Amino acid sequence: MPPESLNPHAVMQRRAEDSARLVARGIGLNLLLAVLKFAGGILGHTYALIADGAESLLDVFSSILVWAGFRVAARPPDANHPYGHGKAEPLAALAVALVIFAAAGWIALHAVHEIITPHRGPHWFTLPLLAAIVVTKIWFSRRMAAAGAAAGSTALDVEALHHWSDAITSGAAFVGIALAIAGGKGWEVADDWAALFACVVIAFNGVRMFNQALGDVMDTAAPDQFEDEVRTLALAVPGVAALDKVRVRKSGLSHLVDIQVRVDGDLTVRAGHDIAHAVKDALLASSPHAISDVSVHIEPMK
Repeated sequence: MPPESLNPHAVMQRRAEDSARLVARGIGLNLLLAVLKFAGGILGHTYALIADGAESLLDVFSSILVWAGFRVAARPPDANHPYGHGKAEPLAALAVALVIFAAAGWIALHAVHEIITPHRGPHWFTLPLLAAIVVTKIWFSRRMAAAGAAAGSTALDVEALHHWSDAITSGAAFVGIALAIAGGKGWEVADDWAALFACVVIAFNGVRMFNQALGDVMDTAAPDQFEDEVRTLALAVPGVAALDKVRVRKSGLSHLVDIQVRVDGDLTVRAGHDIAHAVKDALLASSPHAISDVSVHIEPMK
């Protein structure tokens, strides 16, 4: 067995475990923010902040789904899953997108109820609380997005968008509460309208998350640039005369490659086999964090 530094499955397992730890930190952050938002919303008489707190609790639930997905994705291949368990990662992301749609609908329903129901205006102390929440969420979203880009993780990308949506929701609440405080009597519903606006943003981001995760589950082709890099590496292997089909699909935190290689038709079977093995080794060794398996088919030159 190759050392872990060259074993694509070991690399993918380590990345899944690292990603799970980052998601766990996000769960802790959302729990803390949910408590602060509920306390601020109740004491400050603002539904926008209470709705924001409810979304943070849903964030905890969805993050647990992502964390569980990474734990499953970290498992090595077995007899029933010869390509590994990587699909657990985009499936978790898909579940998160559905939770986000539910959250948007729930918050919108209650925001409309608050708009048509007379109530007290919000208190000013909720503004610095929301400002701190927005800054924290933006920081954590960028950190998770960077980790997602490094790991090639759809679930981390979705989590980053989710934290970004939370920052937008809190920002909308900040604007609504500020208007309610500045406007005085008659403007009490400004923060409720802000919560309703935030639902539109949440739903829009939910569509983006859903499409991204669905693409991974449905084996959407990898970007053309990635395929071009695979072709370049394969053509650089001695004995490879040309390429026919090159198919690359994402599977969790890695990619699977199917490639047809043309060689001299007069070569022996053993020589053709050696070239196929060299192509596979070159692709696996070039980017072990991105390609976990390669299937090479040899064709003679016409």
